[in-house]
Amino acid sequence: MAVRYRLKERVADLEFREKRVVSLSEVAEATGVHRVTLSKIANNKDVDVRVGTIERLCAFFGCPIGALVEFVPERPDGNGEEKPDGHP
Repeated sequence: MAVRYRLKERVADLEFREKRVVSLSEVAEATGVHRVTLSKIANNKDVDVRVGTIERLCAFFGCPIGALVEFVPERPDGNGEEKPDGHP
């Protein structure tokens, strides 16, 4: 099992909507989430993200949890993750 974070996509959406660059430092300042933690989340590094962190990010981006976090099941053979369409 794996959890994939879609922080980069949310930042890109916000940049598109507001027609400006949005840095992780700006997100960190607005949410109170440390910039290093945001970087780990954005790059899908092995990080345990607290529910409160997800809540703050969802509030900042104005999105539901599913737009920020995605569950990706492992392939039946145990080798890596399934593709989003459910095929290995």
